Amino acid sequence: MSGAVPEPPADQRHAGDAHAERARALAALDAVGADLEERGAQAGGEAQDVLAAQAMMARDPGLAGLVTDRIDDGLSAPRAVYEAFGVFRAALSRAGEYMAARVADLDDVRDRAVAVLLGVGAPGVPDSDEPFVLVARDLAPADTALLDPAKVLAFVTRDGGPTSHTAILARAMGVPAVVACGDCMDLRDGTIVLVDGASGEVRPDPTEQVIADAHAAAGARAAALDVTTGPGATADGHRMPLLANIGGPKDVEAALACGAEGVGLFRTEFLFLGRTTAPSEEEQESAYRAVLEAFPSVVVRTLDAGADKPLAFLPPPDDEPNPALGERGLRLFDSHPGVLTGQLRALARAADGLDVELHVMAPMVADAAETRSFVAACRAAGLTRAGIMIEIPAAALRAADLAAEADFFSLGTNDLAQYTFAADRQIGGLARFQDPWQPALLDLVALAAGAATAAGKDCGVCGEAAGDPALACVLTGLGVTSLSMSARSLPLVRAAVAAHTLDQCRRAAEAARRATDADGARTAARAELPGLEPLGL
Repeated sequence: MSGAVPEPPADQRHAGDAHAERARALAALDAVGADLEERGAQAGGEAQDVLAAQAMMARDPGLAGLVTDRIDDGLSAPRAVYEAFGVFRAALSRAGEYMAARVADLDDVRDRAVAVLLGVGAPGVPDSDEPFVLVARDLAPADTALLDPAKVLAFVTRDGGPTSHTAILARAMGVPAVVACGDCMDLRDGTIVLVDGASGEVRPDPTEQVIADAHAAAGARAAALDVTTGPGATADGHRMPLLANIGGPKDVEAALACGAEGVGLFRTEFLFLGRTTAPSEEEQESAYRAVLEAFPSVVVRTLDAGADKPLAFLPPPDDEPNPALGERGLRLFDSHPGVLTGQLRALARAADGLDVELHVMAPMVADAAETRSFVAACRAAGLTRAGIMIEIPAAALRAADLAAEADFFSLGTNDLAQYTFAADRQIGGLARFQDPWQPALLDLVALAAGAATAAGKDCGVCGEAAGDPALACVLTGLGVTSLSMSARSLPLVRAAVAAHTLDQCRRAAEAARRATDADGARTAARAELPGLEPLGL
């Protein structure tokens, strides 16, 4: 990473024109917000959602007020901005693990604004004439979103978790990423490093034989991808639809190019983030229709706001100490019902006249009562397929009750792991609890899939777990009915599933659940999946 932005001196004061200094500070914050939005627009998908949320930090009215107060007291614009962010930083740090993990994002926005005011380079990825592996303490989503895979061959960070925003963005772009690598900062510039994004291995100074083995595995993988095409299915013909996670119309082309059979998770936040008012139903209808026209089947997640995706027009309660456990997802609509009903109406109109199976699901559903209420709202809007996301352990444990109300389930393994292990997905030190191979998480998947099967309902997986080729086989064996992932993960998953029978997948699932930890589950499952080795996995 480029050098850190220097902290403005604590006694740095302006020349006396407070009005001009205020204008300079607010212009810098607005410029940072605009830059973040532009980076998001260029990247599209999940990146656009994440960067829109960061842009909102830069343009927060409360922050502007703190900056103004400090400039009125005589501080220079750079120092005023630095101290104002410090107030927000302290508040987040006191708000519990979930919000404390967002401090890194806040620091990145602060550094970009201070850099503008000081006239120095903003934090970012270093320039190089040669391709390189990027090693950093952490990498801001704003930089990850615009990585050039031709230059940055892989990246390794000391902080972060496997389902952090940065790691997800990297996988979506096909850049190998290893996060929470504790000793990576000890690597010296110029060291040759072998990075395996699938296994999480980082090997400095690999031998010629290790490099040759890696090339051979990559070749085998490429050859397998060339011959594995068509709809997802096991070796003995058991259908497993392979779908794409997308964040808006800009992701359609990549999903189709990678062979997506449909969309298993259409995130709708891209329309709402970074705005002071909700988008009109007409604007929503147009955006939804652009995706619905492209696929035979689309699963749409209604607005998942709150926690790390705050919206200016859907403010949480002032006394919410832990937003991760507060009013987020479906719960926000209890106090703002018009936003949900407007979205549902727009979806129904967008699908009108199209030959598409539209499935609509709600995030953060806890029990049968919430399920029943959401399904009723969908029916009132004219939507015939209403489901829920299983992201809360209570929903998985009582999945039979929820299956009696919902038309389908979709398992969000990222948040389900976060809530099962009380471990924030952004905290590198807790990364092992975010490992989707954890047997306790697999038990919850089995419970939900079993309840859905008994009720004759579908149960897909749309979390990052579905993009792991070996784990995709295990999920197949656990009884899920579709797998949805970042588009670039589809070819490898298709090949892995096609290389095994349903019985092998079931045996792998049973072996994984008998293990006592994630590493043991991974090892036990792979022993039952011999078809992975010819794929170089």
